[in-house]
Amino acid sequence: MSTQAYDALYRDFMPAQIEAQLIGDLERGFNVCEEICDRWAEGDRIGLYYEGLERPASSHGFAELKARAARFANYLKACGIGRGDRVAGLLPRTPELLVVVLGTLRAGAVYQPLFTAFGSGAIEYRLSRAGTKLVVTDPANRNKLDDVQNCPPILLVDRDSAAERYASDPDFARSLADQAAEFEPVRIGADEPFLQMFTSGTVGKAKGVAVPARALLSFYAYMRYAIDLRPEDRYWNVADPGWAYGLYYAVVGPLLLGNATHFNEQGFTADSTYEMIRKYRITNLAAAPTAYRMLMANDDGREDSLGLRVASSAGEPLNPEVIGWVNRRLGCPVMDHYGQTETGMTCCNHHALEHQVRVGSMGFSMPGHRVVALDTDCNEIGEGEIGQLAVDTENSPLFFFQGYTWGEKNPFHGRYYLTGDVVMSHGDGSYSFTGRDDDIITTAGYRVGPADVESTLLEHPAVAESGVVGKPDAKRGAIIKAYVVTRAQYDADEALAEELKQLVRSRLSTHAFPREIEFVEALPKTPSGKIQRFVLRNQAREESERLAV
Repeated sequence: MSTQAYDALYRDFMPAQIEAQLIGDLERGFNVCEEICDRWAEGDRIGLYYEGLERPASSHGFAELKARAARFANYLKACGIGRGDRVAGLLPRTPELLVVVLGTLRAGAVYQPLFTAFGSGAIEYRLSRAGTKLVVTDPANRNKLDDVQNCPPILLVDRDSAAERYASDPDFARSLADQAAEFEPVRIGADEPFLQMFTSGTVGKAKGVAVPARALLSFYAYMRYAIDLRPEDRYWNVADPGWAYGLYYAVVGPLLLGNATHFNEQGFTADSTYEMIRKYRITNLAAAPTAYRMLMANDDGREDSLGLRVASSAGEPLNPEVIGWVNRRLGCPVMDHYGQTETGMTCCNHHALEHQVRVGSMGFSMPGHRVVALDTDCNEIGEGEIGQLAVDTENSPLFFFQGYTWGEKNPFHGRYYLTGDVVMSHGDGSYSFTGRDDDIITTAGYRVGPADVESTLLEHPAVAESGVVGKPDAKRGAIIKAYVVTRAQYDADEALAEELKQLVRSRLSTHAFPREIEFVEALPKTPSGKIQRFVLRNQAREESERLAV
């Protein structure tokens, strides 16, 4: 498809093009389980390939998943749980997790993910805020619920292997075995929620995001145009379903198009990822930049072709070194994609559409969206200018965010949804990420985005990870400080620090290089792998205050 064809598709795109592919519609509503499972349940079509941690690997057909989802939906109904009620899954990537998701949606209820790395405080906040009616968990995570005040009822997977004190919890398999394998799907309105998400909460308490059923059209567009998911693809999204990118595009997205998803219960390691790609002959891979960096840092050195056709990345920009390595080693192009929990993916370098691709750029608006950049007065900016990324909601028929569930914040300004992310406009409808609005560093009158500095530091072979913030400075307002994690074979000394400073000075500018570099063993991150720059900013501010005393 030519650039002109992309422009025509973008201009003429209508939701009806996707709506026609589904059972439900925007007027009559949807049952999401029906859309992502029932449609593919004829014959022996596989919906899930599971790589176990202690259990053997297994595959599960859509027909099996449909029947098990019906049993779970009947269990929910017997518990008085139905349309609009929140049901939480605190489970690793196992078949039971997918059954809980599908069964909840079949009953018209709302699935609420709980990341297994959460502590009891984070779990309690989310359960309390959502008024959750049931939590499904396993023995490895059950003890986290002991300290949760007013914890809802619990359904325990594999109760027999749990501690004796949990013997009174209902067992998942036995409870479902008592239920019928048929359940008429409950259709919900297009604006009714089917997922109850929470933002990552890097600043303050996590905010609620209720995802309405109409989001299916947006998920479909992303899988079709950006991921370029084809019927013959073997697709693996490495992201955990406890977070938005994993739940939206490792579970709902591929199943919506009738493709199997892959669950690897093991925690992420480079070795297990290489093995997973080889064993399941993955052709279409999606992961966070951290995963690609780790794969590159731990390249197993084998010369075999991994057989990948395309790769996609979301979460933060990829640096040129990683992009080049993916092309050389994985043997396929990798594209940067941009989105949020609130909106899903909205701005992408689309594998299935032909348009200009700039290294480090987040790309162009996804069909069904109009993404723009605004100045401080909310006027759209021109080429070469920096502003806040926003979605023009009046001209984005696939935009589905309705505002935070409990009104925690108003992110809208007139017709625009404000993302809080700062970008540079290229003037042709594409943008490059420069940082969060509160991450932008103003030093000696210059505004510097941390992403550019971090990406440049990563070009040095000694640097495994970097986090860049502004440190208060009486002379310049702020200086740029970099926290750097080095690779094991390099000495974290003053000579290396000077090398890194000169690298950034030469690659970016004299005002953008880090005047301070601190070597650290690890960077603070959210459970989804994003660098918590606010933690680094607080550290830098405290250092500055101590020096001023």
